[in-house]
Amino acid sequence: MPRIFPFEGLVFDEAIVGPLANVTSPPYDVINEDRRRELMTSSEFAVIHLDLADGHDDLASPGSRYERAASLLAGWEQRGALVRTDAAMYYAYEMRAPAVDGEGLVVRGLLCAMALEPWGGSVLPHERTMEGPVRDRLNLLRATRTHLSPVYGTIAGPCPDLADLLEAVCAGVPPFSTLDEEGVHHRMWPVAPGPEIETWFADRSVLIADGHHRYTTALAYQRERRAAGGPGAWDRVLTLIVDATVQRLVVLPFHRIQRAGPAWDGLGDPVADLAASLAGRADDPTRVGLITREAGGPVYRSVRLRGAPPAVRALHDELLDPSVEPTDLSFHPDARVADAAVRDGDAVAAWLLPATTPARIRAVVEQGERLPQKSTYFWPKPRTGIVMMPLEPAPTRLDRDAPPTHRDRAS
Repeated sequence: MPRIFPFEGLVFDEAIVGPLANVTSPPYDVINEDRRRELMTSSEFAVIHLDLADGHDDLASPGSRYERAASLLAGWEQRGALVRTDAAMYYAYEMRAPAVDGEGLVVRGLLCAMALEPWGGSVLPHERTMEGPVRDRLNLLRATRTHLSPVYGTIAGPCPDLADLLEAVCAGVPPFSTLDEEGVHHRMWPVAPGPEIETWFADRSVLIADGHHRYTTALAYQRERRAAGGPGAWDRVLTLIVDATVQRLVVLPFHRIQRAGPAWDGLGDPVADLAASLAGRADDPTRVGLITREAGGPVYRSVRLRGAPPAVRALHDELLDPSVEPTDLSFHPDARVADAAVRDGDAVAAWLLPATTPARIRAVVEQGERLPQKSTYFWPKPRTGIVMMPLEPAPTRLDRDAPPTHRDRAS
C-alpha cells in the first residue's frame, strides 16, 4: 500500500521575496529557454534559479549549475528568504483554472511525503522515462538535497475522507496563494497530521500522472544514500495525491516533433490548415494530426490509426517506433510550436495528439504496459517552489547579513 507522512516544508517568506507569483514556476520540463530567461528576471529568489540554473552540467567540476543551485538554496535559507515550517505538516492544495469546455475547473489534492517503493507495487508508472532527464535531476538532487517540486499522483477513488478534509480546509483563507501565467489560481493550506490520514490510501494504488523522471530520480538517490548511511529522509518523495474519481482531471497531450526520418508522403487525408488538423483528432477511435513540409509550405493531414486508445500508444506502435529514432523526437504541449518547427524547416514532420482520460491511462497500466515517454500533460500542474521538502537539516541562519525585506525595499 502507498504510505504517506507529513513533512517539514520549506516555503518562501513573502515579506522578503515578494509575491509568490514572482518566485514560483511551472515544472522544469515544460519550460523552454525563452521562458526560463523570462522567469529568471522575475526575482533574484525565483525557484527557476535552482531548478534550471545557469552553468555547465559537470557536477564534479567547480561552477556547475548544480553546485550553483545548491549554493543559492543554502544562501536563501540562511538569509530568511526560505523558512522551514515549525512542525511536519500535510498541505491541502487547490488549483482553480479558467473554464474548460465551458466549465470551471477545480482540482484539489493532498501534499505529503510518500514512501518510495519500486515501480509496479502500489506506485504505478504510465510512461517510459529517458536517461538524460533522470541524470540531470539526480545531479540536482545530489547537490541540493531537496525535492523542489512534487510528483503528481492519482488514486482511483472515491476516497470520502480525503474529499471531506479538502472541502473543509479549502473553505478557509489560504496562507499561500498565487496566480500563474495561465490564469490558474494555486492555493495551499497546512493540515495538521493525524494518524488516520496515513490509512486513507491503504487499499489503493497511486498512478503517477506527472513526475516519472522525478520519481525515478528519487529511487536512484535513495539507493545511493541507503548504501552510504542506511534509512533516512531520502526514503520519501514530495507528492501531490489527487482522487481521479472525485476530481475532474484534464489530460492534454504532448505533441511529437520529428526532426529526422521519413517524411510520410501521402499518408492520411489532406485537411485545410492547422485548425482543421487539430479538429480532426480523436482518442477513440484513434486519429491524429500530421504536419509535413513540401515546396509550397506546410501540408496538413488527418491520419486514422488502427490501435486502441490512447492514441499516443497507437501512433508509436504503428508508425513512430518502427521508423523513427527516439533521439529524433522532441515533445511540446503547444501545437503552434510543433507547427512552427515544420514551417521553419527544423522538423520533417509534427504529430498532433488528442487529449485522453485518466481511466484510459490506468487501463494501459493495469495491462502491465506503459505509454511512450512524454505521452500526457496533466493540466493544471502544481507550482514548483510553493513548498519544497528538504532532506537535510537547515543551514545556520545569518541574521546579521539579512537583506532588507521586500516591504522595506518597497517603502
